Amino acid sequence: MKTEMIQQETLNEAVRLLQEGEVVAIPTETVYGLAGDAMSETAVRRIFAAKGRPSDNPLIVHVASVEQAKQFVTHIPDVAAQLMDTFWPGALTIILESNGRASSLVTAGLDTIGLRMPDHPLALQLIEATGLGLAAPSANRSGKPSPTSSAHVAHDLSGRIAAIVDGGETGIGVESTVIDCTVNPPVILRPGGVTREQIESIIGDTALDPALSMKDQTPKAPGMKYTHYAPEATLSVVAGDLSFLQQLIDEARQTGQKTGVILFDGEDIEADVRCFLGTTMETAAQRLYDCLRRFDQTTVDQIFVRDLSEEGVGLAVRNRLHKAAGGRIIRP
Repeated sequence: MKTEMIQQETLNEAVRLLQEGEVVAIPTETVYGLAGDAMSETAVRRIFAAKGRPSDNPLIVHVASVEQAKQFVTHIPDVAAQLMDTFWPGALTIILESNGRASSLVTAGLDTIGLRMPDHPLALQLIEATGLGLAAPSANRSGKPSPTSSAHVAHDLSGRIAAIVDGGETGIGVESTVIDCTVNPPVILRPGGVTREQIESIIGDTALDPALSMKDQTPKAPGMKYTHYAPEATLSVVAGDLSFLQQLIDEARQTGQKTGVILFDGEDIEADVRCFLGTTMETAAQRLYDCLRRFDQTTVDQIFVRDLSEEGVGLAVRNRLHKAAGGRIIRP
């Protein structure tokens, strides 16, 4: 009972702060978000300032119902309604035509807006209690690995934001999937917690944004335009087998560099620091950002990870690793 009272006091304070235009870190099922009133230019400016985020990078607005989503869009096409019915609440952000009610800073001046209903009880409680759509990018300094615990948020943003609501460790571990439903067929702009296979089982064929694989394309989704998720040490994706991975690590160590490696359980590779992602792509998604942050607590110079499959949530995990590596891929 005492714990529940403390949590309710925290939530009440968070509601007050959000309604006054402050920014508050909140838990979701994907990663922690840095939330502010989507219709308040002051609040949205505070989000960008706390993160050090480029202002031409749009934000996702979090809502607690389809009815609330309607407050921000001109209309909801049938395909979007199907996705909402199936995947909301959940890790799916849907791009629709904006009606202009959200701050232009949220949409980065675009005529579209990204909306999502998070599948986390504390996030939904806050949205409902404030009565606000909450703009909420990941609660980390721009460019760094996204936070999957309140400790990660505190490390990056302590002293820069009004409060942190602690909801424990997040469940999915990578951000939401972003799908553009203003075009036909819909286009996945960012892979995430809901897989392409799951989406296509509901609405049929979807396309992948060419910017996911072509550097000269301009991404349309939050979190995809700039280098993201990067640890302090140099990260390289290795397109080769385990023996080639070990060879690269040995060569780096022979030059006096301290090495780190990201592995799946059961992979036997020697390095100075090892971090394991478990046995499945689902556990890899959960552990990825914590793994990248753990290397920042060491003195490693080089981090290596083998390239991943694009099946299921693997597409999202692979995307984040390639972004963290700045496109650095080593081939045999």
